Amino acid sequence: MSQPVKIGKTFAFIFWGLFLVLGYQFFDGKLSERVNPNQNPESYINGQMATLVLDQNRMGHYVVNGLLNNYPVTFLLDTGATNVAVPKGVADAIGLKYGQPVSVNTANGTAKAYMTTIDNLTIGKLQFGNMRATIVP
Repeated sequence: MSQPVKIGKTFAFIFWGLFLVLGYQFFDGKLSERVNPNQNPESYINGQMATLVLDQNRMGHYVVNGLLNNYPVTFLLDTGATNVAVPKGVADAIGLKYGQPVSVNTANGTAKAYMTTIDNLTIGKLQFGNMRATIVP
């Protein structure tokens, strides 16, 4: 095989490798936007009125990025929820204290959870402090 053919094959291999990597990054970002269209939520505060504008994802849910005690999380908003449900892994990562055990009703039946308090919950420009929450398995 001649030298120009080897060089051509090498550049073709590099081109297709870069093309696949860039294509993956592009489409991965597009898929993430479909699952969570609220990665940078629109929010504003006007006097005593706070507004958060969200789009539904492709499944009809409201998913949004935010912070729990300055730890980045993705929220699934449930308008009928009584308090904030925090998965055990997130609770352990941010050091939430396990309080009184309680029973909670879930789609899969009754589960054991623990009461806790979130010092700071942030979504967009909206910040909430001293929030009641449960740590769920």
